[in-house]
Amino acid sequence: MTQQIYLTKDGRNKLIDELERLKKRKPQLQEEIARAREHGDLRENAEYHAAKESLTNLARRIAEIEGKLGRARIIDDTNMDTEKVYIGVTVRLKDLADNDEFEYTIVDLEEANPAEKKISVQSPVAQGLLGHKKDETVEVTLPGGTMKFKILEIKRNAV
Repeated sequence: MTQQIYLTKDGRNKLIDELERLKKRKPQLQEEIARAREHGDLRENAEYHAAKESLTNLARRIAEIEGKLGRARIIDDTNMDTEKVYIGVTVRLKDLADNDEFEYTIVDLEEANPAEKKISVQSPVAQGLLGHKKDETVEVTLPGGTMKFKILEIKRNAV
């Protein structure tokens, strides 16, 4: 049984865009292989081997993306209840130790990207927040110790 993944609409669209780019690249690599093959002895033809390896990696990534899209369940945030924290919402927090405020979007592991402030639902912070409501104080156990956060806002993502 394949494991279902959850994607936001934006995450799904990014995968589709990547898939389209990769599929356009495939014929180019096939042409490079054909040109390199014309150079003779394939055993010592670095250009040929590099192009073959690139094509193999490209095919692997295409299959991976198609598999993800086939298993994906899209998070419909148009009617999302923002009473509690769960996958697909954006939550604004206050670190009660230093009063810093920050915002995270809770996403599936496939879409997590700390640089974009998207954290995996499997992360310790997300796990500690799940099911809690606005204005609640939550203790989250992290590898470096326990932290306390106040949930300031829960909102659905802009489409």
